[in-house]
Amino acid sequence: MTTLDVPVRNIIGDIDKPRGGALAALVRHSVALAKRSLIKTIRTPEALIDVTLQPVIFLALFTYLFGGAIAGGDRGAYLQFLLPGLLAQTLSMGSIALGQNLNADIEKGVFDRFRSLPVARSAPLIGAVSADVVRYITLTVVMLGFGTLMGFRVQTGFVPAVAAVGLAIAFGLCFGWISVWVGMMVRTSGAVQGVMFLLVFPLGFGSNVFVQTDTLPGWLQAFVHVNPLTPLVATIRGLLIGGPVAHNLLLTLAWMAGLLAVFMPLAVRAYNRRA
Repeated sequence: MTTLDVPVRNIIGDIDKPRGGALAALVRHSVALAKRSLIKTIRTPEALIDVTLQPVIFLALFTYLFGGAIAGGDRGAYLQFLLPGLLAQTLSMGSIALGQNLNADIEKGVFDRFRSLPVARSAPLIGAVSADVVRYITLTVVMLGFGTLMGFRVQTGFVPAVAAVGLAIAFGLCFGWISVWVGMMVRTSGAVQGVMFLLVFPLGFGSNVFVQTDTLPGWLQAFVHVNPLTPLVATIRGLLIGGPVAHNLLLTLAWMAGLLAVFMPLAVRAYNRRA
């Protein structure tokens, strides 16, 4: 028996109970399939490396290795600057696993088994996306927790900090639809990682995550200004350590709406063809 057999078998009992209308059934089925995704993650904890160990390594690496040179020796000040930006970048990188997992399930025939169950066609997709929220929450807890141990301090208060975390997670969910689309378009889960890294790395490093925008060459500043991570990072910084928020928040919300408007329909269409 494989690690996938038990979760699929266990959700049949929840799926096969005819109560409520079509919307209630869709919600119930999606929750059951989200539970399956979480069970699979628990049984393969190494799948959480990108939202647990990787953020810790990135935060320590850039703070202690480059912080002294970038911030003139004041690593504490650089940590205050770096962590909000790195939170946004690692959430974007964390979305890669969503497309990989969906692609792997299709490759292994798991979605063929879902089609034999009395579930809505969209339930496996909604369940997978919903389960990814747990990964994003894990990443933010690890990042902020380890950052606090290193000396990071929220300067604005509890409510703005919660708003920053909520905005970061919401952006990660919107950005995740790119990963879903790529996962449905390419043939293997390994290819999903390769394609998404080609997208996420330029966005992460060609932004205001690691340095102030005005320290960059003019041609790179032009890219930074149209980078969707730039207003997100600026908003999170403002909410966590202080600074202007309103303008950057509006830009971030506009980018989130654009990502949903463009990539959710593309992802759903590719999903319907593939799954």
